[in-house]
Amino acid sequence: MDHLAGSAAARIEQARRTSFWLDTDHRPAPRPRLDGDLDCELAIVGGGFSGLWTAVLAKEADPQRDVVLVEGGRLAWAASGRNGGFCAASLTHGYDNGVSRFGESAQAELDRLGVRNLDEIEATVARYGIDCAFERTGEVDVATESYQLEALRVHATKLGPHDRLLDQDGVRNELRSPTFLGGLWDTKGVAMIDPARLAWGLAEVAERLGVRIVEGTPVRALRSVTGKVELTTDTGVVRAARVVLGTNAFAPLLRRLRLFCVPVYDHVLVTEPLTAAQLEAIGWRNRQGFGDSGNQFHYYRLTPDNRILWGGYDAVYHFGRRLDAAYDDRPATFGKLVEHFDQTFPQLAGIGFTHRWGGAIDTCTRFCPFFGTALDGRVAYGLGYTGLGVGATRFGAAVMLDLLDGRDTERTRNPLVRTKPLPFPPEPLAFIGIALTRWSLARADEHEGRRNLWLRTLDRLGLGFDS
Repeated sequence: MDHLAGSAAARIEQARRTSFWLDTDHRPAPRPRLDGDLDCELAIVGGGFSGLWTAVLAKEADPQRDVVLVEGGRLAWAASGRNGGFCAASLTHGYDNGVSRFGESAQAELDRLGVRNLDEIEATVARYGIDCAFERTGEVDVATESYQLEALRVHATKLGPHDRLLDQDGVRNELRSPTFLGGLWDTKGVAMIDPARLAWGLAEVAERLGVRIVEGTPVRALRSVTGKVELTTDTGVVRAARVVLGTNAFAPLLRRLRLFCVPVYDHVLVTEPLTAAQLEAIGWRNRQGFGDSGNQFHYYRLTPDNRILWGGYDAVYHFGRRLDAAYDDRPATFGKLVEHFDQTFPQLAGIGFTHRWGGAIDTCTRFCPFFGTALDGRVAYGLGYTGLGVGATRFGAAVMLDLLDGRDTERTRNPLVRTKPLPFPPEPLAFIGIALTRWSLARADEHEGRRNLWLRTLDRLGLGFDS
């Protein structure tokens, strides 16, 4: 055991402490920061997927609209460039979560809107020639414990014609692991992408359409002045008729939102490229994404150059809603990820890891995004994507533009948009509650999914926490 632990430590230590997606010569050079004051019709705060999709959709809808995007760091440096690259049709973190929050009728509509949203992402990638390794291979939810099999069978009866229930032989025919007991393959509802390249591609498209983008320009304050909204930065003021906030897990510029999200840290490993023999040993001919069925789950996929991206399981919250680059590197979690990787793929024993990183997920109590406006409808926001922002942010961008323009649409009429989650409590209650919830979820995984009194109470209150 000590030898194995030492081997794992050595494999972790050799990995670069940076996102695999961002560690490339294809990363564009930084754009200039804001230099002086400017005026525009629409200002967008945040250069991740929320902001970039908003910029593109705004210019496609109205080519004459003057749009400025302001990014505090570099485009896609945070969640948009650190995720696993699962671009899902789901807008609600799964069917069951959506039904529990909004009811079956509203969830059916959200499923339809989500599939259309993914179709439109695929069409945008093709229309503009965005090189982001888009592969609509779907995702398999895997049962690794016997009690999880029945849940997969129940889910299969509720879902659509593109879902395939796999027995043990069927799931292992897709990906060989001794831990797999069964699976449910959503063949059309998820695409695998290179998320950083999607973001950089959207930025190029936005600029082609006439959007002005500045980087290295944190917005320090937002206020209403004589019918406009002023965004104050260190190097100038942006005055806009309308503003979209796409700040993700970072402290929101609107005080009213400060208790609605907490930053939860997720961590990822990427292996060295697999040889032809290693690929043959595990199969994976259809290149789907995979995810475990437990409360604490792993997600994994092949990269375009046939590495395995392996992330998830731990979900780490730090006291006081703190964001800190030091939290990106957590050896204890990486060690656990290596241990679980080796259990899942013993035929790849000893494989090296080239990249390790972490990042914050903007987590809300209902696991799916919420939206709203401020300053008499001149500011719109979307937050709380809770790990599904790669795809859902495009839908959120359309929602925010609808809200700013005062449009009554099928999107804005849905309770996903018309309602908000319950806020998290202030500290120290938030830290205590999240810690207790994480412990309870882990305990449920160890006891055939049985939820204790704490989890059942959260279910009744409409609160929750997921890894």
